Amino acid sequence: MSNKDNPIIGAEFQEQVRIRFEKQYGKSFVAERKIAIGFYPDNKKDHKFDIVAEDESMAIECKRYTWTVTGNVPSAKMGFTNEAAFYLSLLPNTYEKYIVMLYSYNAKRGETLAEYYYRTNNHLLGEIKVAEYNPETQEYRIIEKEV
Repeated sequence: MSNKDNPIIGAEFQEQVRIRFEKQYGKSFVAERKIAIGFYPDNKKDHKFDIVAEDESMAIECKRYTWTVTGNVPSAKMGFTNEAAFYLSLLPNTYEKYIVMLYSYNAKRGETLAEYYYRTNNHLLGEIKVAEYNPETQEYRIIEKEV
């Protein structure tokens, strides 16, 4: 698989997540919806979110990232995930906000990429939920702090 295939497989993952949320919540979701965001009401700009509930109660950013071939953290991609968290943080608090990542387990580290992301970045997330989805098994779970 070459890099030119990344947008295609990313869009497939996004569609799988959209369908999963529709089934789970019993409401319609649309892909690539623009929402005006910003700190100042008179100076907002549109940002396109991956998936948004029709009733504008939820916004989801999808990340179909995996560990590197050698089992290392895909550092640049984690930066893009932080960027997604930043955009989600600019939405009104009336939205439930999610980052949904592809299930990608690293046996050497004993954790998934979503667990790693949450563990190292949860201080930046506020009310944003991090979840992982495995399209093969259709398993979905929200990553939470261990108590």
